[in-house]
Amino acid sequence: MREVDLNSDLGESFGPYVIGDDGAMLAIVTSANVACGFHGGDAVVMHQTAAQALSRGVDVGAHPGFNDLYGFGRRKIVGDSPADIEKMLIYQIAALQGMAQAVGHRVTHVKLHGALATMAFESPGLSDALIGAMRALDRDLVLVCTPHNETERAARRGGVRMACEVFADRLYGDNGLTLPRNQPGAVIHDPGVAAARALQMVREQAIHTVGGRRVDMRVHTICVHGDNPQGVAIARAVRAALEGDGVRIRPLSQLDF
Repeated sequence: MREVDLNSDLGESFGPYVIGDDGAMLAIVTSANVACGFHGGDAVVMHQTAAQALSRGVDVGAHPGFNDLYGFGRRKIVGDSPADIEKMLIYQIAALQGMAQAVGHRVTHVKLHGALATMAFESPGLSDALIGAMRALDRDLVLVCTPHNETERAARRGGVRMACEVFADRLYGDNGLTLPRNQPGAVIHDPGVAAARALQMVREQAIHTVGGRRVDMRVHTICVHGDNPQGVAIARAVRAALEGDGVRIRPLSQLDF
């Protein structure tokens, strides 16, 4: 039977500001990538998200990014050395590990957020910083990442297992990465369209770009963004479409890859 993980970026609320419907999403997905306080999230939100994930049987992973609440971690910040970035990543991952441990859960994976992830795809230094942070904290941590880039190559050099991720609610550019959000149609809001795309990617083990290019890749996990206003409806439609096609949805930690 084909198996795949369904993940979402959650825990991005902070203080009185609510982003997404994490409770509803946690009833659908099998893995949650939890913001670690830099682009979103705070101590209370991290603790609450880890506890809710545990009660639902959902894996939790760290979702670290730039220290950029104002820009939601989607602005490119330059000037910090890879060595300093590595320490910032250690700080964020360790924070979630502590919160998870406090509620009886554990962090199984790491997925970079936003602009930091995009920059790392093209930077061996930033990618090595990520792998160094993961190895420093727990060598069993799994990297969740788009393949065919510097981050994948760093993971292979560092002996870190990698789960290949595709996005149900994003279009892809011809470089094999998600289309920048400021381009028309980059974010998909129609649940039916997103579900059809997810099913195609799983069936073909490939993505298709806006220019018609096919990029082969293993599909271990599918992401639906928690901050997408239609995120819950999209996740529900994606799960229904996959299960209707005989695909089993399981947490990342239970998959063989």
